[in-house]
Amino acid sequence: MIRILTSTEPDGITVTVDGRLVGENVEAVESCVTDAIGEGKPVHLFLRDVSSIDRRGHALLGRMAATGVRLRAAGVYCSWIVSQLSGLHAEGRL
Repeated sequence: MIRILTSTEPDGITVTVDGRLVGENVEAVESCVTDAIGEGKPVHLFLRDVSSIDRRGHALLGRMAATGVRLRAAGVYCSWIVSQLSGLHAEGRL
């Protein structure tokens, strides 16, 4: 199960994800983020209540970080993954 909410603010677009970032859910999140990027505003991807992330989900987060999408997360698990991806991006390894 996944829930994806998109909210447009004057300073950017936030895509909020709840559920599992696995399997076909990854494609749904990617589609929403790609649409948001197309709006030409800064995009924030917020992993609010994500319980698991598979390899495809992890790869998606890496691609999004590399394209300038700002990743944020709630919870220990997702916050750790986001901090790891942010560190790799800052080091130029993404």
